[in-house]
Amino acid sequence: MATVAELKAVLKDTLEKKGVLGHLKARIRAEVFSALDDDHESPPSLSHENLLINELIREYLEFNKYKYTASVLIADLFCMEF
Repeated sequence: MATVAELKAVLKDTLEKKGVLGHLKARIRAEVFSALDDDHESPPSLSHENLLINELIREYLEFNKYKYTASVLIADLFCMEF
């Protein structure tokens, strides 16, 4: 019978291999920064140039397999739109 520590290790390893654990960590980081930056001011509207630059940065991150960093960027951009 497996111990709790062994089950936790297997679960962590499985989640890491699937990329879920990194995504969750990135999402938590984004939410923490969002909560810290919650000053109740709406962000300025983005110009078309800034939208294009943000999209280029997102594509660069995803192309280079920086998926966790990209997920934080996407979460920040999503918060800015609403």
